[in-house]
Amino acid sequence: MEINLLLRLLVAHLLTDFILQPKSWVTDREEKRGRSSKLYLHVLITTLIAYILSGLYSNWVIPIVIFSSHLLIDYLKSRTDKNKFSYFIADQIAHLLVIVILWLSIENKWTEICPFIETVTGTSRFWIITAGYTFVSFPLGIIIGKATQKWRDQIGREKRQAAIARLESQETEKSNEELTEEISIITKSNEDHGVGLASAGKWIGICERVLILTFVLMQQYSAIGFLMTAKSILRFSEKETNTQLKTEYILVGTLVSFATSAMIGVAMRMAMG
Repeated sequence: MEINLLLRLLVAHLLTDFILQPKSWVTDREEKRGRSSKLYLHVLITTLIAYILSGLYSNWVIPIVIFSSHLLIDYLKSRTDKNKFSYFIADQIAHLLVIVILWLSIENKWTEICPFIETVTGTSRFWIITAGYTFVSFPLGIIIGKATQKWRDQIGREKRQAAIARLESQETEKSNEELTEEISIITKSNEDHGVGLASAGKWIGICERVLILTFVLMQQYSAIGFLMTAKSILRFSEKETNTQLKTEYILVGTLVSFATSAMIGVAMRMAMG
């Protein structure tokens, strides 16, 4: 399947949306929305570069579609919450869909799409790889989280008890009501902090499991050793009373994550022959 035009349009999009668009233009568009001159300037530059890189100078469909779709998508994006990553992803997916549809229409590739999809998805190899990567992402993370829940709870209890003891020893002149209120604040702060760490740990775990699975499938076992070495650099402040608990918890989670991902990769290689 000829994809030369598709690649040209993708390069044009990457250049204009990420390299040739200053942050000040984005800010101006978010503040002024449809009244932003930078919005129209950005869309005009995007259209011009896509038209030039396409090489199809007699085809006016490309600049018309790129200009109208990019203007509409960026205008709608300016009316959403600029800090939400999901809106940014939706914006980029919309741009890419327009590019793909435009390429399929110009090159008349619609009749080749179904046979191509059937060729790719019609093999057991595709579904083995899909199932493997799907499992090591969120499902395996949930399983590991359930398995290590008691240790995570133990760390939380130890941290709360240490904070309470430190507060009571330092604030002996405060009344019981004041101490109770501050202890409540500490507990809530620790819970909020734990949620943040759990979310970060979730994505770190997904990335490391995907990397390990990829390395096993590519038979790059030395890269797994490098990844484990890099992960072992993690250290906790010696000022904390539960440093050993945290270290052991991270070590257990890491080893379970690495081992299961590696075994899944080996099983996938055996299944694919």
